[in-house]
Amino acid sequence: MSLTVCNVHLTPNPEKVLYVSNSLLKQLKLAGKKTVRLRFGKIVTPVSVKPIRKPGKHLFVSAGLRNYVHVPRSAMVHLLNESEGDLQIGPLIGIMSDATTNRPNATPFGNRSNFIKQLLKAGNKKAYICAFHPNDIDWHDETVSAYFLSESGGWMRRTVPLPDVVYNRLHSRRAETSAAINGLRERLIRKKIPFFNWSFFNKSDVYELLKDELDANRYVPESVMSPTSDMIKSMLERHQFVYYKPTAGSLGIGIYRLTYLPKKGYFARYTSNGKNVLLRFKHFSSLMRMLEARHGQSLLNYVVQQGVRLIEIDGCPIDFRFHMHKNGENVWTVVGIGAKKAGKGSVTTHVKNGGQLMTPEQALEREFGDRAEEVLEDAKRVAIDLAEAIERNHPHLIGELGFDIGIDRDEHVWMFEANAKPGRSIFKHPSLKDEGTASLNHIIEHCLYLSKFLRRDEF
Repeated sequence: MSLTVCNVHLTPNPEKVLYVSNSLLKQLKLAGKKTVRLRFGKIVTPVSVKPIRKPGKHLFVSAGLRNYVHVPRSAMVHLLNESEGDLQIGPLIGIMSDATTNRPNATPFGNRSNFIKQLLKAGNKKAYICAFHPNDIDWHDETVSAYFLSESGGWMRRTVPLPDVVYNRLHSRRAETSAAINGLRERLIRKKIPFFNWSFFNKSDVYELLKDELDANRYVPESVMSPTSDMIKSMLERHQFVYYKPTAGSLGIGIYRLTYLPKKGYFARYTSNGKNVLLRFKHFSSLMRMLEARHGQSLLNYVVQQGVRLIEIDGCPIDFRFHMHKNGENVWTVVGIGAKKAGKGSVTTHVKNGGQLMTPEQALEREFGDRAEEVLEDAKRVAIDLAEAIERNHPHLIGELGFDIGIDRDEHVWMFEANAKPGRSIFKHPSLKDEGTASLNHIIEHCLYLSKFLRRDEF
């Protein structure tokens, strides 16, 4: 097996011919070969080979060949020679997302269009990288009408084969659980196309994945799915305060902080219409009646979680978003960390609820001084252990995770939530710009690994 980077060019020749520079033929040990099997994406075809005198590593794909294998444009990409007489151009990386816009030519992926453009730019000199919607796949022809970046930075559509690897960035939980998407994933598995990340996590998924991981469970607060009122009351009496939240929630929506203070009663803090609300109840039964009136049967999909006294700045709790990636060696790494300070009176640290984003160093130095770096390194180790534990128990490929992590005053690390498709808001902080770029590169690197197109000396 050999792997090299070469320049792929398109020519108008109508014949089904692959022109290869002499130096590249020699490197691939194909000198004297008249034909090879050429693969691009999931399309494979025999093709005639003709040498050309041109210095450097060059492939010229004729129009006749291009019409069959759908090479979309000239590019500098990889050439994989896995066995004698077989050549593969690529990889062809597909990013799958959904559309939330009526302007498909301008922003085909809604508010994720800019992120997807950044990914396409990051992978442009390492692969053929494109993005598509699920309904862009033609399963009969096994092709995709995909979006590429034009030289001017705009969008252009090209028909290409099914890709070598798919990075899942579907935004809609509802769409992702549909029969159509389930069928799509199963088809990709049958065609042996690596597909990550499989789906969103519910909170219950994470607890289930970690239930037999004794070491990892030391970092997970006590959590009970679909708790009865007696369970909630018992946890309040043990922990003084708990968080009551929807299992499929995001952005802090629907979360309550419930507190019990002997002789003072029960308190519920939550956000409603952008405002922080604090209610006091003399009896626990009154608190539960309020929750049932607001949410009814949906409370069956709630989880109650032990409250933890986190480190604070100006009386406001601090937690951390750890953005994790698999790298080109299939190893978990911490790529970016953002610290989030809760707004005054807010249940969560979400910026939309008044939270403030800062670097982890800024947050930890206020509490731990000279020991801040040591505390942060310990939290990174815990995050990697947690990612490995989740992956061990998950039946499908995971290449990216976001952890909501807290640290208490005793330096104990707590993992409150794991996200299979983490947002990227932490990378908006000016000090985390390089980490945002590293995150994009890790996605590309892991796609190269999964598609077997990774050269170990490239990263």
